[in-house]
Amino acid sequence: MPRSSEAEDWRVYYQRTGGRPPRETLLFALEQFDGENAVGHAVDLGCGGGRDTIEMLRRGWSVLAVDAQTSAIETLLARTELPDFRHTPTTLLSRFELAEWPVTNLVNSSFALPLCVKADFLVMWQRIYDSLAPGGRFSGQLYGDRDQWAGDDSNTHFTKAEVEGLLVNYEVELFREEETESVTPRGTSKHWHIYHIVARKAD
Repeated sequence: MPRSSEAEDWRVYYQRTGGRPPRETLLFALEQFDGENAVGHAVDLGCGGGRDTIEMLRRGWSVLAVDAQTSAIETLLARTELPDFRHTPTTLLSRFELAEWPVTNLVNSSFALPLCVKADFLVMWQRIYDSLAPGGRFSGQLYGDRDQWAGDDSNTHFTKAEVEGLLVNYEVELFREEETESVTPRGTSKHWHIYHIVARKAD
């Protein structure tokens, strides 16, 4: 369990970011499904305060929201929009490396998957692929090797060639590499190297 100061830090983070719009990768994936007249079940790994989960619910999806922080789940369930939706989210308090979920149509993980060690990531990546139904999609971000956090053993970073290797079994629908100087949601300056990805599992 996180220390009380760490838990409060996460709580403040979710309060600050929960009202932001959903990630562009999720919106792109949902628009692809809209074009197929498809609505289904999604897993939101590292759901945080629910900015992506809420958008999926708004569009009629059922969602399993997974996060290791109690404050993330509490923030999500306290959102005032929930009574307006046909579905309420199923929540799971767990590190996503330990989480289990059934076959699904969409696995979304916005800026969360890189925050684990490489050995765990590679196992997770295969689990994500195996859990997707034919025609299912992954949407999310991976971190590049020029990211400021590269070298931190608690994170996972990849070269562009390595990311392309991870995607070899997918139909890549969106791939955008971003490298920029910006700040984290906590206000810390950072050099970002990010791959924004939407990838579809073949039928």
